[in-house]
Amino acid sequence: MSSEILTPVLPESVADATVVAWSKKPGDAVKQDEVLVEIETDKVVLEVPAPVDGVLTEILQDAGATVTSGQLLGRLEAGAVAAKPAEETAPAPQAETPAASVAEAQTAPAVRKMMAENDLAASDVQGSGKQGRILKEDVQAAVAKPAAPAPVAAAPAPAVAVAASGSRMEQRVPMTRLRARIAERLLHAKSSTAMLTTFNEIDMKPLMDMRNEYKDTFEKKHKAKLGFMSLFVKAAAVALQRFPEINASIDGNDIVYHGYCDVGIAVSSDRGLVVPILRNAENMGLADIESGIAGYAAKAREGKLDMNDLSGGTFTITNGGVFGSLLSTPILNPPQSAILGMHSIQKRPVVVNDQIVIRPMMYVALSYDHRIVDGQGAVTFLKTIKELVENPVRLVLDV
Repeated sequence: MSSEILTPVLPESVADATVVAWSKKPGDAVKQDEVLVEIETDKVVLEVPAPVDGVLTEILQDAGATVTSGQLLGRLEAGAVAAKPAEETAPAPQAETPAASVAEAQTAPAVRKMMAENDLAASDVQGSGKQGRILKEDVQAAVAKPAAPAPVAAAPAPAVAVAASGSRMEQRVPMTRLRARIAERLLHAKSSTAMLTTFNEIDMKPLMDMRNEYKDTFEKKHKAKLGFMSLFVKAAAVALQRFPEINASIDGNDIVYHGYCDVGIAVSSDRGLVVPILRNAENMGLADIESGIAGYAAKAREGKLDMNDLSGGTFTITNGGVFGSLLSTPILNPPQSAILGMHSIQKRPVVVNDQIVIRPMMYVALSYDHRIVDGQGAVTFLKTIKELVENPVRLVLDV
């Protein structure tokens, strides 16, 4: 019985997707729930599993094809068994399978695509995974490694070797759907909002002292590391409830005020920047926030984020400080009306009680849509974040 392989149902906000790679070819045997093909949307990569055991009989949409929700990708014959190769009249000695072929067969589709984009064969990459499996890091190392010089044919007369004067290579690759979507949204944010940024700085010493004192106890009890992001998320949730215009969005001629705080955390992944959502952050404890962030970071590294993880959001926090950024003006994530930017912590001389002291300081930035948010509200919101972080007890007491 023939079984159809269909594109997963895509959300209303996603019009179409692109076929990345097939992990099987026609005639191959497949097991139920084994990944057959990867589909890339502008947000995530979706894995399409085999609905039943059988043999893949037909591929209708090759890699690179644009497909829509529920579109037919291929067919497999349920319950069928892959045909065995015909036996030769005289048995020939079995040739050993090259290690490169074994490694390539075990390579994930996304890694094979990366190798193809860089014109690399399996024999060009030293696999470091189990049984010589090629990993993404191995491909990156092979790309960065200088190419071995080609053998020079013997010449009838001695020739003088001429050193290359330099390389002017170029490489043209198509944008991924995620990168194209990011570019589209950033341009839309710049052209369709009245974006403005206000700045402040935070003395991180009280927060750092509290973290140093309780981080071991916190991790032992909650099985999660105590970082700075959870305190900023909690402070943002408190401030968003005090300043509802920061937690609002424009829909046509209406302003929608959200009675909940769905805070997006910008996370860097191999495919680009993604923003998974901590839903109802106002009701979450620090341990819940830390566990949620750690879980999303792991899923982003593994490419396992799904549509529900990335959909929605009423406010965003981005931390350029993890990459060493001292100051920046973050771009809005429409239709949200504001985004908070954190930066690196640096020791600087500041005045405290009329005395010049050295303190670990962080610049923070709030970019906001001036159509919804007035300057006074934006400045006061950011000042509230500063006061809550500089005195973490206020988060506990809600004062």
